[in-house]
Amino acid sequence: MTTPRLDIRPFGIAIPQEQVDDLSARLAATRWPGDLPGVGWSRGVPQAYLQELTAYWRDHFDWRAAEARLNVLPQFVTEVDGQRLHFIHVRSPEPDATPLLLLHGWPSTVADFLDVVGPLSDPRSHGMDPADAFTLVIPSLPGFGFSTPLAGPGMNAERTARVLATLMADLGHDRYGVQGGDTGSFVAAELGQVASDRVIGVHLNAAITFPADDGEVDTLSGDDRERWKRMQSYNDGYLQIQSKSPQTLAYALTDSPAGQLAWVVEVFQRLSDLPDSGLLEDTVDRDRLLTGVSIYWYTATAGSSAQVYFEAMNPVAWGAGDWEADGEDASDWAPERGTVPTGFLLSAHDVTVRTFAERDHAVARWTEAGRGGHFLAMEQPALFVDDVRAFFRDLPRDRSSSTGVR
Repeated sequence: MTTPRLDIRPFGIAIPQEQVDDLSARLAATRWPGDLPGVGWSRGVPQAYLQELTAYWRDHFDWRAAEARLNVLPQFVTEVDGQRLHFIHVRSPEPDATPLLLLHGWPSTVADFLDVVGPLSDPRSHGMDPADAFTLVIPSLPGFGFSTPLAGPGMNAERTARVLATLMADLGHDRYGVQGGDTGSFVAAELGQVASDRVIGVHLNAAITFPADDGEVDTLSGDDRERWKRMQSYNDGYLQIQSKSPQTLAYALTDSPAGQLAWVVEVFQRLSDLPDSGLLEDTVDRDRLLTGVSIYWYTATAGSSAQVYFEAMNPVAWGAGDWEADGEDASDWAPERGTVPTGFLLSAHDVTVRTFAERDHAVARWTEAGRGGHFLAMEQPALFVDDVRAFFRDLPRDRSSSTGVR
């Protein structure tokens, strides 16, 4: 018995003008709370900064131009196991290109990858070796952007990985690589587990690693100890709220675009590699940042995207349509060690502990870039492209195994 094919349909982004006008009106009517003098960014986004950025979003940002740039890329929607899935599918002009999944995190979107699509899929046109070409599949993770609504609770990293493995198989990509950052790094690693016979390699950036017990922390030294200390001191307020009350948060962010903007901008400010000017806009293009925020706003996905944190921090088992607590504590959970070759790309801000990474993954490449931040595909696209190409270049694979029939 053959498995039914997915119903894959072409998709184009077309936000109704009344929604664009509504956003403008809401931004103009923002009710500002005031803030304390002289505290800068130490307690969150300064009001003067957010007011200026909000005015730019309302009066100068061109959503239609951003929409058009995204629509240049071939986009599709389908449904996998009851979950709506939006994805970009860019076929390389090189006939033996390696299929590659690119997985964003939070608070990112598929727009994060706009500057790397060309060099990865068509290296010949960018002065690079055509032997390193990739055919790209770039999904909006379930609950993000146009991959909504969520089919229900339980869309954790493993279940998302199974959804994406089904998509790749249906697209005819029998052997493929996976790249993921932030939340996408967890999904990418799970794909290496659930589809180990198909995934040729997993490339990760902005990855988080955890100790199995306190004794492992006591043995850390050098860079590993420093990265663990930075992780312990990190302001994870957004994580705590999204992992415990994502639905409550959703009401505020879905009603106030200025609130949605502040929620995203603070994370970008904290995790980007800021220049001497200290201005986020000198690292991440303002229009690109607002493209991502606009996608969250127009799709009303502040709450559904936050659910990934609840799933990650509240391990549960899915059975017969009901939720059942599995009795595990998130801090006690340890993954089965991966066998698929895995590469790590660390920016200057990453807190990935190599000792823990080598315990959990078959580490085949370890790059400490020393620059860039959490959003490498946006901040340092050339660095990102070079490391992805170098990692997959050295891996054995059968390029001809991708039929590319869809």
